[in-house]
Amino acid sequence: MTLSGRVALVTGASQGIGRACALQLAEAGATVAVAARNQERLGQLVDEIRAGGGNAAAYPIDVTEEEQIKSVCKAAIAQFGKIDILVNNAGITRDQLVLRMKRADWELVLETNLTSAYLCTQQVMSSMLKQRWGRIINIASIFGQMGQAGQANYAASKAGLIGLTMAIAREVGSRNITCNAVAPGFIATAMTSALSDDFKQNAVKLIPLGRVGTPEEVAHSVVFLASDHASYITGHVLNVNGGMLMG
Repeated sequence: MTLSGRVALVTGASQGIGRACALQLAEAGATVAVAARNQERLGQLVDEIRAGGGNAAAYPIDVTEEEQIKSVCKAAIAQFGKIDILVNNAGITRDQLVLRMKRADWELVLETNLTSAYLCTQQVMSSMLKQRWGRIINIASIFGQMGQAGQANYAASKAGLIGLTMAIAREVGSRNITCNAVAPGFIATAMTSALSDDFKQNAVKLIPLGRVGTPEEVAHSVVFLASDHASYITGHVLNVNGGMLMG
């Protein structure tokens, strides 16, 4: 699967799944614009991509700020001429039972995980429409499909991302633009490392493959959906969860 000549923008790229996506897209030949809050980690990622013979640029961003999204997308298009592939990966958690959840934590998770995807998609759409080719890939979650106690805000944001995926797929399909979601299960990232050992052990028992997934395994799915091999797939949710949720 070659992505030579393509330009990708990845949000939340400084660590975890976003970082793995940026590396795998670059390895497949894409030029990668990496965006996240941590400028130091972004710089290290760009250096790693360039050391491997790829091309990349870093764009510090807070995806809860609409003007920053607009300026970063505009800057990336100005630098590389277009954006072919958008990976909406930026995401956070603010876990609490609904009874005790503060509205500020509800809104911050929805703004970061869902609203930013809508805004980023809106900003790159003109570039994709102009060239009549595009790939929009939203990183959802298994918990957007099955829910999770203590994560009502996170589950709602990821379920919303799945609905957004399908709506966009219907809107832009006639222009040769696809929009799909990847729904990871239990993946070894900084976000999941903060969970208790008991939770992790119980989670693994629910996974038929008997192990936690890796960010690279999610990234391989993203590269596939970004490629011409997935040209007839749109509005789809690709489960990367080791069998934890089927059907």
